[in-house]
Amino acid sequence: MKNVIHQIVEDVVETRAVLVGLNTDKTDDEFERSMNELKELTKALDIVVACTTTQNLPTPDRSTYVGSGKVEEIKGAVEMFDASIVIFNGDISPMQIRNLEKILDTEVIDRTGLILQIFAKRAKTRESRLQVEYAQLQYMLPRLVGMRSSLSRQGGGSGRLSNKGSGEKQLELDRRRIEHRMAELRRELEAVEKERDTQRGKRVNSGIPKVSLVGYTNAGKSTIMNNLLRLYGGETSDDKQVLEKDMLFATLDTSVRKITAPGHRPFLLTDTVGFISELPHSLVKAFRSTLEEAKYADILLQVIDFSDPEYRFHMDVTRDTLAEIGAGDIPVIYVFNKSDQVQDEQRENGQLVMEVPRSIDDRAYICAKEHDSLDTLISLIESHLGKADTLCEMLLPYSEGGLLSFLNEAGKIKSTEYLPEGVKVSALLTRTEIDKYEEMIEMD
Repeated sequence: MKNVIHQIVEDVVETRAVLVGLNTDKTDDEFERSMNELKELTKALDIVVACTTTQNLPTPDRSTYVGSGKVEEIKGAVEMFDASIVIFNGDISPMQIRNLEKILDTEVIDRTGLILQIFAKRAKTRESRLQVEYAQLQYMLPRLVGMRSSLSRQGGGSGRLSNKGSGEKQLELDRRRIEHRMAELRRELEAVEKERDTQRGKRVNSGIPKVSLVGYTNAGKSTIMNNLLRLYGGETSDDKQVLEKDMLFATLDTSVRKITAPGHRPFLLTDTVGFISELPHSLVKAFRSTLEEAKYADILLQVIDFSDPEYRFHMDVTRDTLAEIGAGDIPVIYVFNKSDQVQDEQRENGQLVMEVPRSIDDRAYICAKEHDSLDTLISLIESHLGKADTLCEMLLPYSEGGLLSFLNEAGKIKSTEYLPEGVKVSALLTRTEIDKYEEMIEMD
């Protein structure tokens, strides 16, 4: 009998979506920007955009959000493109979702639901998974009615006294389960937050300056962190790399890494979740403990994709989000990443070509993948970290070996001289440190 090789080929069925936008009060440019962002969010979930349809109304339709005529048009598009999901660029009420799914006979989600799905897919650590699950349940709770037919069934009587009569609705049971799970998640998140506070306390007490990367999603924060690690992260830098990908919300988890550049003081660099316009409030609330890492930074590096025509809008979104989490008063260095691409455009258009890398006051124009750009950024960080420092002469008794080690690790010591009575050092100290070590500071 001949050997027969059977080849099994799996057909990968791609998910196709119809995108729907409703413009009630935005300018044409604002609305177009919002729809383009919805396309990128959809692609981030590996869903193919089959087609896009838009509608202008003074206010959303109460029952179908976009009106009955537009719903029929959407239904035709779903059938024509064999789409399995319709995504609306706005927040839709549970009643509207129920009505739309009944008419369209397909799944319907809104912008918030889409972002929640992306976060659920990207979450890797225990903390981010807990945060995403809590936000999802919070989103799901008011939408239980009509989510599936089983929710409206009556629970059967079991003979027990508590089950006499018509029984308890499945909907109420589901709501109770969700509320119970949310309570469990809150307790787990509180425990995780205590661990984070302990770790943060150790970093604060280390005396090493803290620098946080913030900015719009996909601006290049992770690229900056990874390349700084390759240059100044030590021998194990390859093991400390964070996910770097050209997509919205590639990373959700906060990462803290030590950067030690020769000739500069070391600092702790934190990479945080990216921001986006109309970021769901439930996510901001759920990820508050993660986002609040920025609150404890000495300096914020706001990374901006300078090649994006909408970069000013992205800066505004970042500023507003930082203010919302209580980090609006922290000094900021504006890092205009991808400035090399702007250079290329200027050359092609015969314009005056800007210098890259370059730093001016609180701004750095760089390409995150180039060594000299990162050196320019490091120098700017150093100059800002030293603004509040004072160069002091200190005489440390030999019994203060721990303090000498602490000042060395924090990169504060500029010179050292060993004398019979102790170690004489020149060190850059903050106002708080001057008050703390006053007895060991030599006064002129």
